[in-house]
Amino acid sequence: MRKGQDMPVYLFTGFLEAGKTRFIQETLEDKRFSNGEKTLLLLCEEGEEEYEPDEFVCKTVTIRTIEDQTELTKENLLRLARECDAERVIIEYNGMWMLDPLYTAFPEGWMVYQEFFFADANTILLYNENMRQLVYDKLKSCELVVFNRFRPGTDKMPYHKLVRAASRRADIAYEYADGKVEYDDIVDPLPFDVDAPIIEIGDDDYAVWYRDISEEPKKYEGKTVRFKCLALLRQKLPAETFVVGRHVMTCCVQDIQFAGLVCQWKDAASVQDNSWMILTAKINFKFNRAYGKRGPVLTWISSEPAEAPEQPVATFY
Repeated sequence: MRKGQDMPVYLFTGFLEAGKTRFIQETLEDKRFSNGEKTLLLLCEEGEEEYEPDEFVCKTVTIRTIEDQTELTKENLLRLARECDAERVIIEYNGMWMLDPLYTAFPEGWMVYQEFFFADANTILLYNENMRQLVYDKLKSCELVVFNRFRPGTDKMPYHKLVRAASRRADIAYEYADGKVEYDDIVDPLPFDVDAPIIEIGDDDYAVWYRDISEEPKKYEGKTVRFKCLALLRQKLPAETFVVGRHVMTCCVQDIQFAGLVCQWKDAASVQDNSWMILTAKINFKFNRAYGKRGPVLTWISSEPAEAPEQPVATFY
């Protein structure tokens, strides 16, 4: 790694025998991907398929194995990169390991340039039923999801929904046994009208709306929204400010978190802490001390007391 330069990292995730090795092999055989860069290829699992370095276009690829998750440390990753004077890193990650330990171990300057998730279309739905947390962990940040071994005539919708429950940004590709690839073109409209005079968020749609406003806050600039929410008062908040939101379950009970937004109102002190209300508010994307950065800030227009939703914890399903 050259001092003062970022280290590009190409991250390939997925479960054993999902097609990661074959894709990386083909990538390193592609002249368009290689300009002689010294490459560190880190293998975090060993499947049946093996690499054929003699076929790589670039002959400066160093393969190293990470056999245990405890080896994912800044010191070890730096050592491995320095040993081969790496200019970029490719990681074939173990599908049974969560991603946070890897991100935490990245040395300064290591940046994920691209992240891909590979899955066997014949087994991924079963994996999702039994190991939802591991599947969601890989889907939430990837740019492209590739479903390998896809069979002609198979309904794409369950796979589409699997990805969209974790990410609205990821592209989805279906690869058939003959090598043909189809990209997902299923229209995935939001369950509310962003262009309505008042955007009405249904009780079942809060999680989807919160993710959308978090990913594309400027889309909601100046819009008015109405939704049922839990109101919270916190001592550390700026004056005339309270928090509204819902508890959201992303993939499993252990991952339930409060997904809240800052709301400004001159009578915020009159709000009953931990109470449900139907709030109508205007949205602006700006700096707020409660966030410590720019973010969506609600300005109170009206509110009324309400009963808790039938399902107090919001989900993406």
